[in-house]
Amino acid sequence: MTVFELMQSALDASTLRQAVYANNIANAGTPGYKRQDVAFETLLQSALANGTGTGFGQDRIPSDAGQPSLDTSALPDVTPVVYTDTSTTVNSNGNNVDVTEEMVLMAENQVRYDTLVQDLSDRLNRLRTAIMGS
Repeated sequence: MTVFELMQSALDASTLRQAVYANNIANAGTPGYKRQDVAFETLLQSALANGTGTGFGQDRIPSDAGQPSLDTSALPDVTPVVYTDTSTTVNSNGNNVDVTEEMVLMAENQVRYDTLVQDLSDRLNRLRTAIMGS
């Protein structure tokens, strides 16, 4: 898996997460509805924790300063997973959607998505500069 594929997976997760949050808000008044969320970052962290490497480049993600970079070529395909939160209840009708919290999560997710798009754009511009020159 390359850095670009990894970024695409992160964008896919963010897009899916936005749809899940919108669905949660749409079902805020549905008795017994349980909110859903998307797991991606924790799955990615687990996959990255198992990777090792020492260089930089297309197939490597630099880690914290002083630490070796992580080899993404050995990563399994990490895909987002939708899960249902059955551990909480917010309303007396069994529904656990807090609309205010969902709106905050949507805003955070939008910032995450925008940041990923900007990072991807910057990487593509650097690649274009390397190929074409300045």
